[in-house]
Amino acid sequence: MDYFPLFHRFADQQIVVVGGGTIALRKITLLEKSGARIRVIAPDILAALKNRASCECIEREFIDRDIQDCSLVVVATNNGVLNSHISVLARAQGLLVNVVDSPSLCNVIFPSIVDRNPLVIAITSSGQAPVLARSVRAKLESTIPASYGQLAALAARFRAEVKATFSRSADRLSFWEKILNGVTAEHVYAGRMAQAEQSLVATLHNPELRKRGEVYLVGAGPGDPDLLTFKALRLMQQADVVVYDALVSDAVMELVRRDAERIYVGKRRAQHTLAQGDINQLLVDQALLGNRVLRLKGGDPFIFGRGGEEIDLLAEQGIAFQVVPGITAASGCAAYAGIPLTHRDFAQSVRFVTGHLKDGSANLPWAELVSTSQTLVFYMGLSGIGTICQKLVEHGRDPHTPIALIQKGTTPEQRVFIGTLATMPGIVEREKPRAPTLTIVGEVVSLHDKLSWFGPSTSNDAHGQSTAQGPGD
Repeated sequence: MDYFPLFHRFADQQIVVVGGGTIALRKITLLEKSGARIRVIAPDILAALKNRASCECIEREFIDRDIQDCSLVVVATNNGVLNSHISVLARAQGLLVNVVDSPSLCNVIFPSIVDRNPLVIAITSSGQAPVLARSVRAKLESTIPASYGQLAALAARFRAEVKATFSRSADRLSFWEKILNGVTAEHVYAGRMAQAEQSLVATLHNPELRKRGEVYLVGAGPGDPDLLTFKALRLMQQADVVVYDALVSDAVMELVRRDAERIYVGKRRAQHTLAQGDINQLLVDQALLGNRVLRLKGGDPFIFGRGGEEIDLLAEQGIAFQVVPGITAASGCAAYAGIPLTHRDFAQSVRFVTGHLKDGSANLPWAELVSTSQTLVFYMGLSGIGTICQKLVEHGRDPHTPIALIQKGTTPEQRVFIGTLATMPGIVEREKPRAPTLTIVGEVVSLHDKLSWFGPSTSNDAHGQSTAQGPGD
């Protein structure tokens, strides 16, 4: 390696910064977090530096004795001769020196930093590709919760007590893995520090709690893995067992922890792998075995996802659980089809309706669904599309009302079929779309041609002769 990573304690140490411009300001903004005493030397110094309590500003040219008795020299001038001179001088005195944008003149460099104090992560490209280092930092920033530092501080407070409780290092490791990746950590992330401490103490002193696992009820969104929340991705990476349904896309499943056990419990029309009661009990049984169980559901678990039923049994059994919302199919598929669910000119409300007509019945409040100022979104309505269109027309909705049927929305296989209440049953019969689909009814569908952005648009003529294309067509 070109540079060996070390972390320096600069609290109350003297740091000299030569240069008083914007580059010096950026460096000083980082350095002052260390608690160092900073002396700035330059003929012209920005007002923003003069007003900083951490800085002593000396407006004059640099002289050699300026770097006596300091721990670090930072050179941020555009004078190449001066930069080289200070570098040679500092290294001759055994000092740490950083010359901005001149790696050959440095014996230390500034890394990109992810600061979750006391947890600090430094990334460097050894001065060769700083933009790449910043890119890596951005990725880490997006995946590491902002309150990681508070979690580290909580762990530090109980470190001695945990060591006294567990004589074996393997037991200590198991305990900390449960604390740092479980309910206690989630309390910290949510800002519930008192509950976090209570959870840690209870787990420390109750062997039964240490043996018990937990359940993560996570919404996987409509299919595009980029639509997952940061929290969903984090829990997907730490689960021991994954219980997933048919609407979770392959691309999302690729992000699950590689060595996790996977249990498929998908449901299709008239084809259930497991009954809902069996799924509920499966989650309890796996948690009682001590596993971290990820219940991964397409869309959002609380919108036609039976999430409430599943956590109800967990609560009865005293199993710890978390619920992570996902982007529901209505908002995800509509957005990718270029169909706003509400619009000042067309719809002032939106209504989500299950289109799964049990036993072939059509027992829906049709009279409430025919308002022209609302958008209707039917989940699981492909098999009953003829009935849906018929009933809406029978109860007063104009047969020419626009309707969109979206197949595999937000994925590369997305297809959008556009028609009217009168023509859509024929379009479905002819084109034979396959589940999963989502149906949108309302005047907002007319905006699709103008606002469609995810791949080629779709169209239909006055006779309902629809052409449907997806991003890959």
